[in-house]
Amino acid sequence: MKTVTLEVRAPEDSLAGFVQAWKTGKAQGGDRIAFANPELLWKVLTAKRWELLKAMCAAGPMTVREAARRVGRDVKGVHGDMTALFEAGVLTRSPGGQLEFPYDAVKVEFLLQAA
Repeated sequence: MKTVTLEVRAPEDSLAGFVQAWKTGKAQGGDRIAFANPELLWKVLTAKRWELLKAMCAAGPMTVREAARRVGRDVKGVHGDMTALFEAGVLTRSPGGQLEFPYDAVKVEFLLQAA
């Protein structure tokens, strides 16, 4: 099963992880997509976008129209959500130009602690 971890991670920590992976040639902890703070994570991953990701999990590349059909929503709204997820690095573009969520599972990881 191919899993992606969505995490809250300071930009400097993400950069340090990238440098470590570059030096060793090994990614640290599998596929990860980092957000600078919890507010940004929840801004990008709204309830409707979660529903969209669920419909796209391991489904291969698909058109906006197909994604809209799967979630029972209008094409214009799904187009906006897919664009936002693509710009955040959550979706990828296939060689044919369609968008894809190439994972079977999603893990969300962040720590909430006292200020």
